[in-house]
Amino acid sequence: LMADSTSRWAEALREMGGRLGEMPADGGYPAYLGSRINEFYERASNCISMYTNFDGSDVKGSVSIIGAVSPPSGDLSDPVTSATLSCVGTFWGLDRKLAQKKHFPAINPLISYSQDFNDVGFDNIKVMKEILQKEKELIEIVQLVGKDGLKIEEKIDLFMAKIIKEDFLQQNSYSSYDKYCSIEKTLLMSDIIVGFYKMTKRIVLDKMSNDEKIDWDDICKKYDHIIGKISEMKFFAWNDNSKIEFED
Repeated sequence: LMADSTSRWAEALREMGGRLGEMPADGGYPAYLGSRINEFYERASNCISMYTNFDGSDVKGSVSIIGAVSPPSGDLSDPVTSATLSCVGTFWGLDRKLAQKKHFPAINPLISYSQDFNDVGFDNIKVMKEILQKEKELIEIVQLVGKDGLKIEEKIDLFMAKIIKEDFLQQNSYSSYDKYCSIEKTLLMSDIIVGFYKMTKRIVLDKMSNDEKIDWDDICKKYDHIIGKISEMKFFAWNDNSKIEFED
């Protein structure tokens, strides 16, 4: 069930509360705003259909709710947004800048989250978020001094952030290979990306500990074939028999 938009519904509650002379709370919304939003999302659950199978057994299913919230000026401290975040398990933060860059889905990974990812073994999400956060901090430095002023470890972070955004997070909904992505494919792709990241970091640390000179361009040339395979992973249609071979 897609609810678009709960912000307009909350605006209607505020207007009705004002006409009824109810005591306003934060932002002029009625004090019961949080409980009303919570009641709506609580309707998402496992369910048993009113219909039965041919053998008389129950038809079981589930109801999922995706609610769209439109906070003014993207302010996530808005009362409607705050009340919604307090009762949902997943948040997708849409980003106008990503949409303008034609990066779809235009979801900002740094503010988005899911409380359920641990249930599917997505252990690499923390590492990937850390890389993206480092990239956000390094962009300001690059704008001032350029990439040549960065340390090799920082160049690795920038490069891997580009791979994560363009080869992992970005999807083409009009393609057969990228329209849907199974959790198995997602996990295997993240294993490869994080594995390559840790490998390059380890190579740099080993070289530096031995006082050997190392350059990021040399690493890119040496492992160009692996980088190419990482960029091509998303173009393959995966099934239960698909395998990944990662050469360390």
